Amino acid sequence: MCLRIVGRFFLLALILLIGGLSPDSASTQDKPNIIWFMADDLGYGDLGCYGQKVIQTPNIDRLAEQGMRFTDCYAGSTVCAPSRCCLMTGLHTGHAYIRGNKRVPLRPEDVTIAEVLKEDGYVTGQFGKWGLGEPDTTGGPLNQGFDRFFGYTDQGHAHNYYPEFLWDDNEKITLEGNLNGKQGQYSHNLIMEKGLQFVRENKDKPFFLYYSVTL
Repeated sequence: MCLRIVGRFFLLALILLIGGLSPDSASTQDKPNIIWFMADDLGYGDLGCYGQKVIQTPNIDRLAEQGMRFTDCYAGSTVCAPSRCCLMTGLHTGHAYIRGNKRVPLRPEDVTIAEVLKEDGYVTGQFGKWGLGEPDTTGGPLNQGFDRFFGYTDQGHAHNYYPEFLWDDNEKITLEGNLNGKQGQYSHNLIMEKGLQFVRENKDKPFFLYYSVTL
């Protein structure tokens, strides 16, 4: 089921990205839809488009074939939260505020790409692992330029694929199927569905979707 959902998401993403870049669409020509994928601990050698032969990654390979592949690049940091801070703010690690995985939130003065795009008329959504502040802090995703959020807010919580709760914007949602050690609701299926819903609801607007999985 999970792979089918992933395939649907990539297909829908491709259609919308191509549509957003189409010269026949004047309303979106200057503001194409932007979708960022971030996967925890995914090495370049894990993907077919970089020569990996064991595990099939056809949807990602298709994105690479129709887009651009980078051959020389580095993560913002060796650990999670600082890397995400660099990605969101565009700052070099030495200039970024978050330096470790100690649940330090982004500050009000930190400017994220979501804030910049929102000011330019984009609808912004983040689905998956955030890691830059709890909802009640200055680093919460809704306080850092995102209109919509669903997923995990800190690193430790995101290590559990069957958590007892997830965050829906600023509301903690209990996953009844995972209480008392049960594994009834796979978090990434839920997160993927919310991401798809965001795309459908905003298909006629320029949107920025940041999808960060821990698969």
